[in-house]
Amino acid sequence: MPHSVSLINTIAAGLGLALVFGFLAARLRLPALVGYLLAGVIIGPFTPGFVADAGIAAQLAEIGVMLLMFGVGLHFSLADLLAVRKIALPGAIAQIVVATLLGGGLAVWWGWSWGAALVFGLALSVASTVVLLRALESLGILDSFTGRIAVGWLVVEDLAMVLVLVLLPPLAGALGGTNAESNGAPVWQTLGLTLLQVGGFVLLMLVVGRRVFPWILWQVTRTGSRELFTLCVVAAAVSIAFASAALFGVSFALGAFFAGMVMRESQFSHRAAQESLPLRDAFAVLFFVSVGMLFDPSVLVDRPLQVLAVVLVIVLGKSLAACALVLVFRYPLATALTVSASLAQIGEFSFILAGLGVMLGLLPVEGQSLVLAGALISIATNPLWFSLIAPLQKWLRAHSKFARELDARSDPLAELPMTTEARYLSRQVVLVGYGRVGRRIAAELESNDIPYVVAEQNRELVEKLREAGIPAVWGDAADPAVLIQAHVARARVLVVATPDAMNVRQMIETARTLNPTIQTVVRSHNEQEARLLAAEADVKVFLGEQELAQAMARDVVQRAAAMAVPA
Repeated sequence: MPHSVSLINTIAAGLGLALVFGFLAARLRLPALVGYLLAGVIIGPFTPGFVADAGIAAQLAEIGVMLLMFGVGLHFSLADLLAVRKIALPGAIAQIVVATLLGGGLAVWWGWSWGAALVFGLALSVASTVVLLRALESLGILDSFTGRIAVGWLVVEDLAMVLVLVLLPPLAGALGGTNAESNGAPVWQTLGLTLLQVGGFVLLMLVVGRRVFPWILWQVTRTGSRELFTLCVVAAAVSIAFASAALFGVSFALGAFFAGMVMRESQFSHRAAQESLPLRDAFAVLFFVSVGMLFDPSVLVDRPLQVLAVVLVIVLGKSLAACALVLVFRYPLATALTVSASLAQIGEFSFILAGLGVMLGLLPVEGQSLVLAGALISIATNPLWFSLIAPLQKWLRAHSKFARELDARSDPLAELPMTTEARYLSRQVVLVGYGRVGRRIAAELESNDIPYVVAEQNRELVEKLREAGIPAVWGDAADPAVLIQAHVARARVLVVATPDAMNVRQMIETARTLNPTIQTVVRSHNEQEARLLAAEADVKVFLGEQELAQAMARDVVQRAAAMAVPA
């Protein structure tokens, strides 16, 4: 019996080619995302050969957007954002404004409308969550303070873009959109109604959703069925996204984002993230493939200067703005360069925004192609910028007086106050990191009346520690100057409580150079790294999983022994 297999063809071709090109990209040390986009180009209407069904691909992309945004919401931590709010919030907003002005300026110069310029500039202003997280993870700095700044910065960008996606449709008519729906009402009335609908949805999700959906997840968990649990998570993501659009008129993206946020309230949020990951990844791949299908490669030949200008805005304009903003907030040059490299690309939100702009008749089709070209090139070159951080920092310090002044500038938090008691300057413990692990170590030291000095990269945290009367210095402990200020030369023990696998050896080397007799205690998450560090003399390494297993084993043995029946 003849039947249509367009859906099967599209999925098979999309996933198959994405696997091939993603693998090739990974072998070339490029983000797999580049391969997924190229797979879409291959099966798109602008290249010869097989052409996938654009309508079906668009619907698959919508599901991909839902699950992508669900994942963003599921991992969104208000606490993490608040920890770096003083730099991430103003920094991200200022960087969005700068990038939007640069991109919008190009669009106006090319003769586009002001509405097109706004959409185009915004599309160039936001980095890819997927690319950034994977880049930081591969470098081992995702959990470092610099990594948290970059992630917090990106969270603010994502939240800003969610707001843009909500407000753009009702404002499209006023901005010159040719496909914008209009009911004849004034702009302020339409905008007010939209904000009222969004506000109602957000209120419902925060008041009702955060209680109801975790409860539902708990009830499903009690059945013991893994399939039902996964189904519950995915159904919640897609259903809430659809209901939000049908009942409140908000976007699928916003609905899915809040679905993830309310799921995060559940004690099973980590499991929800793990169980839904394969499906999220699969549909995310299809989303990027569908985006690649929209790319017309001829733009690289027909508009090479425009493509170059777009890439320069993304790679240089955004990065320089971010670097300057981080330095203004008195963070180290290394942090500024890392954040800059993290933001030197664009991704999923740019695709969504460009697609919405075209649909509303705001952005010309060539604008979408330029955004896609900029994304492909910036994502492909992003690993290069990360690899240049260390040599660039070294070169700047050697050739730039200004760079040396940045590193040497006086900061009251970078050294202990003159009024610090003598007991904290000799025979003390130097505690690197005051996070979840560091705080517990500090509490134990306090209870045993052992003096300690904290070295921490979070300026706000150092300020709070100083206010609480705890000696603390601000800076990266991999920098010898920070450990010197913590008086490691006279310390008894160096405790590295941060999961910073990259710089822990530098910290140990600095401490031993200044104090050959110092004892060192290190935290590690990696077994191989733990073995290498343990081989060093006088280094005690605590591996998280190993310590947990040993503690559980001791408890089990004690319970079993207590319950043993005497012979």
